[in-house]
Amino acid sequence: MASDSQAPLISFRGVKKAFGEKVVYDGLDLDVYRGETLTILGPSGCGKSVMLKMLIGLIGYDEGSIVFDGNEINGMGLAELSRLRIRIAYLFQSAALFDSMTVEDNVAYGLRERFWNSMSEEDILARVKKSLERVGLEGTERMMPSDLSGGMRKRAGLARTLALEPDVLLYDEPTTGLDPINTARINELILTIQRELGITSLVVTHDMGTAFHVANRMCMLGKGRVHMVGKPEEFRATRDPFVRAFVEGTVLDERENAHGLVPH
Repeated sequence: MASDSQAPLISFRGVKKAFGEKVVYDGLDLDVYRGETLTILGPSGCGKSVMLKMLIGLIGYDEGSIVFDGNEINGMGLAELSRLRIRIAYLFQSAALFDSMTVEDNVAYGLRERFWNSMSEEDILARVKKSLERVGLEGTERMMPSDLSGGMRKRAGLARTLALEPDVLLYDEPTTGLDPINTARINELILTIQRELGITSLVVTHDMGTAFHVANRMCMLGKGRVHMVGKPEEFRATRDPFVRAFVEGTVLDERENAHGLVPH
């Protein structure tokens, strides 16, 4: 795994983003290094998912720069964005499976759309099988999404992203709505994918157990900027009241929240 002394794979510099009068980011600076898992924390509405969507060009930004592997995201054309989204895969919070397709067809969808002229159907189905096995869903190819539990749906969505063999995986609240057993299963999958495939991961989560379990580093957002970045042990040891409120699940008083980091 890369260290901070190496060039970042992803770099946010002075990023500003607003929706009308609502300012989401007012100078976002953050580096992500190749092969690491970075968890993204912060209060609801602070722009965690917006960060992921800006990175893959689903949402533009107003000022600053977002650079992936030496290439600026803003200004990319459709062909460039298509290539970017093969290298950076997005696991949606709801898994976003197509209800009318089997699990096999869901996982194969991206491959058929993007590699229709370079991959045979036999190769596509072989990669689908491998991806489903990797997330523990072998034998589910003919099932429909409605036949799957919540945890299985999450894993099917993960298999679909893994089938593209991305360099970066963006997880948007991967354990939301799951019971403790399935949460643990997803957490272990995130670790296994990083360890075995070397995929760089950004994990947006409100689940502090997940955040500490999977992270090499953690990032806390607040009031349009990065409030703190560090290793899990630094987050556990910090006396910063804003960070401690998240780590311990406590409420900030008016004095501690003087800068408005947590909205009322």
